[in-house]
This record gives sequence, C-alpha cells and structure tokens, in this order.
Amino acid sequence: MVQAYVGFDLDAQTTLDVGRMTVDIGSRRLVSRQNFRNTTNAFTGVHLHREREGGSRLDVFWLMPQMRLPDDRDGILADRVEFDRESTALQFFGASYEIAVGHGMWLEAYAYGLTERDSPGSPTTNRHLATPGVRFHRKAAREGIDFDAELTGQVGHARGSTSPTDLQDRRVRAWATHVEIGYTFDAAWQPRAALAYDQGSGTGGGKGIGRFDTLYGARRFELGPTSLYGLVSRANSISPGIRVEVTPDKRWDGFVMYRALWLASATDAFGASSVRDPSGRSGRFAGQQIEGRVRYWLVPKIAQLDVGAAVLLKGRFLRDAPNAPPSGDTHYSYVGLNLNF
Repeated sequence: MVQAYVGFDLDAQTTLDVGRMTVDIGSRRLVSRQNFRNTTNAFTGVHLHREREGGSRLDVFWLMPQMRLPDDRDGILADRVEFDRESTALQFFGASYEIAVGHGMWLEAYAYGLTERDSPGSPTTNRHLATPGVRFHRKAAREGIDFDAELTGQVGHARGSTSPTDLQDRRVRAWATHVEIGYTFDAAWQPRAALAYDQGSGTGGGKGIGRFDTLYGARRFELGPTSLYGLVSRANSISPGIRVEVTPDKRWDGFVMYRALWLASATDAFGASSVRDPSGRSGRFAGQQIEGRVRYWLVPKIAQLDVGAAVLLKGRFLRDAPNAPPSGDTHYSYVGLNLNF
C-alpha cells in the first residue's frame, strides 16, 4: 500500500498529511514521486504544506522512507507479496521555502537531513547527511525565455560499504548543480529549445567521500529513461546537453535530447552504473546519449500513451574500464500506458 494517509486542512492555505504518502518538493531532483518506473518513492510520516496563491510555498516534513519488499532475489523471482515497511533506523526530514520574486521568477532555499543506521537484515552505509541548496527559476511560457539554476551541497559522514566489519566513518563533501536556459517560440507547435548542464561530484583519491547522494530525487524528466536503463544520474557525472520540445496540441507532446557524458572523477563509478576504474587510466569520457519521447492522451486526463527510446554511444571509459561489459552500444525503447484514477 503506497499511500494511506489522513489529510487535514488547517486553513485555506495549509495542509497537514499524516501516514503513508508520496511527496514532490521543488524541482523534484532530491524529493519526488517517481512517474516512470513501476515502483515509486513513498514515505511514512508527517508533511506540512502551505501555499499562498502567487506568493510563497513552504514544505516541512519528517518521514521514514519505505523499504520496498521483497528485496531478495528468491522473493522477487517467486513474485512474493510483502508489505513494504519503514523504520526509525532510516529518517528523512527537512524544509523548503519558495517565494515569487516578480516577472514569473521564483527563488527557493531548502535544507534536508538524512540519518541511517543498520537494522536486522538491513546493513547500510550509516549515512548522516545534511543537504542544503538554493534554486532560482522561471517557468517556460509562450514566446519567452525560461531558466532553471540549482546548486546543492552535501556534508556529513558515511561508511565506504555495507559490510558489518566496516566501522570507519568517512567525511562526506559533495555537491551537484543544474543549469538550463530555454526559449519557447510563438509558433503552432510551441517549439522550445534549451541548453542544459548537469554536474554531480564523485569520490577522488582521498579518504573522504565526494560522491553526491541524490537522496529520493527523480531523473526521468531530464536525465533519460530509468527503469531497465537508467544510466545517467547526478552522481560523478558531467553532462551538457541540448533539448528540443514540441506541443502540437493539448493531447500531443514530444521531445528529443542529446547529452555528452563525462566522469567528474576518473576513479569513481560513472552515474548509476557500477563501471569503475580505480586507477583512472580509462579516462573520463563515458559517451553520448540520444533520447526521444512522444506522449498522447488517448482519453484526456485519464489514459496517456507514452513511447520513447534512448541510444547510448559508449565512449572510452564505458568500453575500456576493467569491469565494463563487452556489450557494445546500448539501445533501449519502451511503450507505456499511464492511467489516472
């Protein structure tokens, strides 16, 4: 049961949810409900949301992320049904405040905390992280410039592995950024062209951890398909790209996007992959990603068809790293049907 909560309207602008829930906050890069894969991030706890029309938005929360079960190979292959559970051993909390600053622009500041410890049957890296950030953005509008700039830092401590014998806390110093500028043309299909740049730090040769932890953020809306693909993330990656979108009418929309991919640290694993060269001799160029998607509302606001594809043209790192799979370039495609009820 992903959601089962009680919602209270404290006043016309403030709501309080208590129970099991999904949560979207800000850009969704750190706290989000997943909208692509067939499992979603869900939490148990308390979420206070206050929104003044045209003015400001405030989110304050204390949550226990749900652990999706079963999480063992035998249970998954047997299609075993288990109730997802939460634990005080993993707690996620924080606040976000966003305010309109005029001319369609918004300024957001946030700070999130995460504490984690081992529990029976669930070894962890014992993360204790503080993740503050700031975002300045303007939404896309017909015939106009839009932009989105977000900078996030991360400090704390964690362990290098989940091994019970690894008892050494290592200092965490990490960061990530997203910068995007786009322009929507006043034309029949409302074409929008945008330049984007994403970077997330990686762990270098020191004793500390420099790899950015994306917490509970979404990736599909700007980094490519996830699910069975899901290579690009905000961890140890440098990724500039260009995107073109069209919206022919209220039922159709689509986009194509190109990204070049590098590692921020040559000795850390790239993105969401486990491909790594501890020596750094395989270089930093991971490759190029080209993706596209078309969506169509079969029944407006109820049933939407989603068709997409991605091609990964592997670079030197993904070909030559010691544990790189010898599988050549990756071609991924999907067809999905989203039902809203």
